[in-house]
Amino acid sequence: MTEQLSADDWIKEGLKALAKSGFTALKADPLARAMGVSRGSFYWHFADLGAFHGAVLKRWREIAAEQIIADVEAAGDEPLKALLRSSFGARLDLERAVRNWAAFDAGAQGAVRAIDRRRLDYIEEQLALRGLDRATAQARAQILYWTFLGFALSAAPVPAARLQGMIDEILRMVSA
Repeated sequence: MTEQLSADDWIKEGLKALAKSGFTALKADPLARAMGVSRGSFYWHFADLGAFHGAVLKRWREIAAEQIIADVEAAGDEPLKALLRSSFGARLDLERAVRNWAAFDAGAQGAVRAIDRRRLDYIEEQLALRGLDRATAQARAQILYWTFLGFALSAAPVPAARLQGMIDEILRMVSA
């Protein structure tokens, strides 16, 4: 690379490495080799590996919750339906990688807890807007989220037509 790298470039490369190879790939040397630079650039932007890990987790929270919610809200479609299509239709390698990382690292575990809470709150809010009482909205949000996590962690490919049928059925189940 001929141009100077930014912290954002390192974070993007970190997310790619995390999704592809897991959290053990989040080290300065292999990332620098992949980017064709010295690891000095890494330490210019991050005080240490922990700071880099924190930045990667922060970005994951932004793209895996806040960006999805913003996209859902901007879609103009019914938000819960758009959320289901987006969530169940996405590549979930990064989701699996971060959750695996959380089994070994307190920082990743905190990020996962925070994103789980944010996502659950959003789903619950959407169900309440459909007229469900608070207790029912909470219960259905939790069930829906567990369904998503099971899907995400299974990594089983589902043909598009079958996936759409499953999404339609999930929507009927949580809205009944």
